[in-house]
Amino acid sequence: MTCNLTYSQTFPIVGEINSLFNCECLLCLFFCTVCLDGTLPGYHLHRGYGFGANSWLIQLEGGGWCNSVRSCIYRKTTRRGSSKYMEKVIPFTGILSNKAEENPDFFNWNRIKLRYCDGASFTGDSQDEASKLYYRGQRIWSAAMEHFMSLGMKSANQVLLSGCSAGGLASILHCDEFGALFPRSTKVKCLSDAGLFLDAVDVSGGRTLRSLYGGVVSTQQLQKDLPSSCTNHLDPTSCFFPQNLIANIQTPMFLLNAAYDAWQVQASLAPPTADPHGDWDDCKKNHAECNATQINFFQDFRNQMLNAVKGFSTSKRNGLFLNSCFAHCQTERQDTWFADDSPVVDQKTIAQSVGDWYFDRMSVKAIDCPYPCDSSCHNLVFK
Repeated sequence: MTCNLTYSQTFPIVGEINSLFNCECLLCLFFCTVCLDGTLPGYHLHRGYGFGANSWLIQLEGGGWCNSVRSCIYRKTTRRGSSKYMEKVIPFTGILSNKAEENPDFFNWNRIKLRYCDGASFTGDSQDEASKLYYRGQRIWSAAMEHFMSLGMKSANQVLLSGCSAGGLASILHCDEFGALFPRSTKVKCLSDAGLFLDAVDVSGGRTLRSLYGGVVSTQQLQKDLPSSCTNHLDPTSCFFPQNLIANIQTPMFLLNAAYDAWQVQASLAPPTADPHGDWDDCKKNHAECNATQINFFQDFRNQMLNAVKGFSTSKRNGLFLNSCFAHCQTERQDTWFADDSPVVDQKTIAQSVGDWYFDRMSVKAIDCPYPCDSSCHNLVFK
């Protein structure tokens, strides 16, 4: 199915600007819920029906981050920083599908995709007047939740906050905030897909992702928006890393991640800045081209991921699915979410595992054996 971009009082896109926020004057932008460039954010909604009419799934879009004024200025010329460039209609597949044969547990829920245009995983509430940049991720999050509650989510009997990549990080950052919106009678859980970004050493011995995250935190002044349970004993950049957050989340959380996350391989472990001679180019494009030393480097990364979730996984309320694949964002793609040849761990697909956990059918702590044992992977190969 496809789903149109939704206009509303809080989130109009192009035209039909409503009077709830008067964002037509530059002065008013300080008070508004806006994307990086000052345009209003948006979402896509497909209403639930039948026994799912009172259940809600919120999917937070991903799409990286901007870590400097320069990169944020560029970002506002794309759909990741301006609603002017967002598609008005997008396909709803995987966890957003409305077909029972594609999405057995959530197909008839109210399903929303909240578009991502702030560059900091829906955190931040500041602005750079000189560069005309508006860092309003936290405000977008808060206004969106208030709006969705007004659409009927406040009366939901069960809700799931999910997200992929930067949206997966956002689901971790906002999970308890989301849980606090509802009474105890509402079943509330969170799902992070490909959001377990590690503070890992790259192939040159540096920390590429820590440097990137440090830029995001300082550029968008995120210190005040990060969980105090972390910032009261760690620096703000460390508190943008999920490994320092997940142990303190009180709302039930499911972590879905590829142990050899394809984005982290490309952008964190072996980026061009850490590999100026291109020794890792063939390997990071196609894992089949990696030599033994390179595979061992990836095995160490997997071990770091296992260590990062060790405490998290001891909680009965949490769920875990770590498959030994070179993949990224497996809930949004139909072939990896639920299909005849989808990836499996313990003979269960991702959709089945998430459903078993959400509906308390069984405990799910699925950890795959190391590469290359899993033949069910849909590994990403880059040309």
